[in-house]
Amino acid sequence: MLRSFSLPADGQDSVTARQSEPSDLSVTRGVCHRSALADAVHVRLQRGPNRQRLLELQAALDAHQTLWRPSPFHVRRPDWCADQPELAEAVLGLDDRTLEKLAHDPDDCRDWLTPRLPVADTLGRLANLPPLPKRDLPAMPPRLDRRIRGRKRAQIEAFAAHSPAAHAPLLEWCAGKGHLGRRLAFADQVPVRSLEIDPRLCADATQLAERAGIEQTVLCADAIDDAAHAQVKGRTVVALHACGELHRCLVRRAAQAGAHGYRIAPCCYHLGIADAYHPLARDSSLSLDADAIRLAVTETVTASRHDRRRLARDQAWKLGFIALRNQLEGEAARTFRPMPARWLSGDFADFCHVLAHREGVDLPAAVDWTHWLAVGEQRRAEIRRLELVRHAFRRALELWLVMDLAVGLEEAGFEVQVGSLCDRSLTPRNLMVLAQR
Repeated sequence: MLRSFSLPADGQDSVTARQSEPSDLSVTRGVCHRSALADAVHVRLQRGPNRQRLLELQAALDAHQTLWRPSPFHVRRPDWCADQPELAEAVLGLDDRTLEKLAHDPDDCRDWLTPRLPVADTLGRLANLPPLPKRDLPAMPPRLDRRIRGRKRAQIEAFAAHSPAAHAPLLEWCAGKGHLGRRLAFADQVPVRSLEIDPRLCADATQLAERAGIEQTVLCADAIDDAAHAQVKGRTVVALHACGELHRCLVRRAAQAGAHGYRIAPCCYHLGIADAYHPLARDSSLSLDADAIRLAVTETVTASRHDRRRLARDQAWKLGFIALRNQLEGEAARTFRPMPARWLSGDFADFCHVLAHREGVDLPAAVDWTHWLAVGEQRRAEIRRLELVRHAFRRALELWLVMDLAVGLEEAGFEVQVGSLCDRSLTPRNLMVLAQR
């Protein structure tokens, strides 16, 4: 059975029910029961391992903020360079081969840093989570994984294998083409609703579900809207790499939404933050903005060699322009707004001219572009070394964000488990939150 439709404005049918009024005694007993239950839940949460890990991560991150913010990209030398000159000398003195090794292997980097920065070992211990329990899945018929690329297919399989069997209908959140929903619907023999905002992806999902013969309903809706959240009640919500506020909004409404459970593998934590991060758990108190949270998603183990070379060039160009601008206008901390990719399609001089026009920078008639490009490349080499210290906090910050989700769900009345669903080589966003009533 297949249906595809857009949600009505209110997201649900109007239903009315009449109840007899309770007596004063029943109200009193109900209030007392709820109060005692709330107290018991609070005591359990106070002692829970998720909350304890959240608080330990929070304490370590808060006590060492100068080591992980701001980014060396935005300041000439982070304050910690003056406070810990031996550490600064050690990272700036790394040869290129050692730098590459440490930059691409977090475990090696932690081992190298620990004698010079003991908190690195503490962070590694706190951020180390075991894999979630895994189950065997029925093999997918070829018609069900048609048009799914290899890495995406492997991520879907990992998510499904580490999700407990669903005993309620599924709601696939930010579904794309609905691949995950179809996989779980086939494995668990339950119907699935797949919610997606992009009409083109909804059309693809509808077509794929029709070919597969899966009981899948495709809903074209914005995950932020009330109409979308009205679909949560009575369902197990699954979200594979729903970005930022798109996964947080589920937790914010979890206490009243009536979901049977949640399976969330979060991603792109910085997206949807207008000013400051608003925590989900009562005891979460880190003060963060989108720039600080971006640290959690800076690991790019899945990028191709071509993409890494292109990123290195783009960074050098931006840093070369910043150095030139500072020479002309003086050193200052300036934000660097996003730019269209086409601005990076020419050469370094073309890039600087179009960026200078946007930023209101008056360039002199004659500029030694070779010199400023070399300055940008040298500056990038320094930043990569300085960021090794900052990156020691990357996984800890990500796990704090995930534990904020987990404890938020616990406070909403769910039993919650957190762990990894795959190796970081498949995706560095490999953490998963399982919540069940």
